[in-house]
Amino acid sequence: MSLATGQPLAANPPVNRAGLLWFTLMVLAGLPVFWLGFTALAEAWITPEYSHGPLIPLISLYLFLREMRRETPAEAALPVDRRPGIVVVLLALTLGIFGNLVKIPDVVTYAFILWLAGVVLTTMGWARGRLHQLPVFHLVFMLPLPQFLYWKLTIFLQLISSELGVWFIRLADIPVFLEGNVIDLGIYKLQVAEACSGLRYLFPILSFSYLFAILYRGPLWHKLVLLLMAAPLTVFMNSFRIGMIGVLVNSYGIGHAEGFLHFFEGWVIFGACVGILFLTAIALQRLTRDPKPLADTIDLDTTGFGPQIRRMGGIVPAGGLILAAVLSTAVAAAFVLVPAPPRVEVAREGFILFPRTVGAWSGAPSTLDPDVARVLAASDYIDITYAAPGEAQPVNFFSAFYIKQTEGTGIHSPEVCLPVGGWEVFSIDPTPVSVPGTVYGDFTLNRAVIQKGLSKQLVYYWFEQRGTRMTNDFAVKASVLRDSLTRGRTDGAMVRFVTPIADGEPEADADARLQRFMAVLLPKLPRFIPE
Repeated sequence: MSLATGQPLAANPPVNRAGLLWFTLMVLAGLPVFWLGFTALAEAWITPEYSHGPLIPLISLYLFLREMRRETPAEAALPVDRRPGIVVVLLALTLGIFGNLVKIPDVVTYAFILWLAGVVLTTMGWARGRLHQLPVFHLVFMLPLPQFLYWKLTIFLQLISSELGVWFIRLADIPVFLEGNVIDLGIYKLQVAEACSGLRYLFPILSFSYLFAILYRGPLWHKLVLLLMAAPLTVFMNSFRIGMIGVLVNSYGIGHAEGFLHFFEGWVIFGACVGILFLTAIALQRLTRDPKPLADTIDLDTTGFGPQIRRMGGIVPAGGLILAAVLSTAVAAAFVLVPAPPRVEVAREGFILFPRTVGAWSGAPSTLDPDVARVLAASDYIDITYAAPGEAQPVNFFSAFYIKQTEGTGIHSPEVCLPVGGWEVFSIDPTPVSVPGTVYGDFTLNRAVIQKGLSKQLVYYWFEQRGTRMTNDFAVKASVLRDSLTRGRTDGAMVRFVTPIADGEPEADADARLQRFMAVLLPKLPRFIPE
């Protein structure tokens, strides 16, 4: 079919079966590639943080039809220049296949959104398709954050919410003490867990703010204000909620922090955030020379959507669309027919067999709190404190092993988690150490000095990654991608040693103690963390 410009499309074109056939083929070809991402989304959407996810595609469809009605007049010319769309579709399929090979659903889901952008560009052509990308970008709000970013953001928001929540409590003249993310009211202690970090409100409020900015009829800087205020507003209002819970608990008991009241107070704050956005829009209108009622500044008109949906049936089976469908089918067929690299199952002993005596050191293991173990999500872990005659202080050895660091699981860095327990990180630096006579030899680890109250500790930790010692968690993610493709392995572990620094004890003595202990323990570690 010709793609000549100037030939208008009818307002209500008849259904073009050939065009729909090629369009359907292009869409169906992508389903096997993105299936891993779809299953990950289904699992994420049942969690409180992402329970708003199923609404996002519906909102995006509404935005798409709205933009189509406004930007695509009834007498629009036939689509031209589908080449950028074809390139984007193929790039997205390639990225999706890569995500499948390394078994990382986050990569697949982001590739899916890129693919949808390519489908729009291919179907509508570059000139019109690029005008309809805002609804596609809105789909980002339905995606879960990558795990390592999720926990960094969660911990960060926990600490901010705790600090601001305590500030609100003190405004009510209530004595309160904050240790990490634990609010101590004397009789009661409130822990600002991940459920109170603000993420449950942040993502839906960000989505609502994005939608609000698009529908708002006003200057661009008004839209930017509405969009950018969402995150700080959510954190501030969530901190206010925590502060009010603290005040209610102090006055009426712990029941106001649990169960229905906790849930209800959360929804009240969510509604308050939405209300503040509307009030901000009204205030911004008052700054204009010709202020309008809010009903006239928010474009909620849904008239004309029916004809726009019917127009989708008139897709022209042009050469670009046919080429995109054929290439998509070929790429998807190659993905389905070519076997993925085999996964290597590493042999190791469980930490339950880890020796309780190493050299002159002896110790007893302990178990983590169930909530901590759930967040850690390790395949196996050990937490054991050793002591030895003649040593001034004990040494705690902790390691978390992961059979795979993909599909939503992975290592949590102590650098992120330590502040939650109230520990202040005074310093953290990569430090070279030497363990002669072992497979470790000379390597670099993270050395941190932490303090809580009068207690001071020295921490050594690193990420043990298939025979390589690493100090940077971002480098760990990159190595997992590489080794997943080249070695079929994504296992790894975090290794940590901690010893108290006694009052008046030089840090050098604590360093020497840790390194003496490591010299006798590390030779036993490869049985439990394979090279």
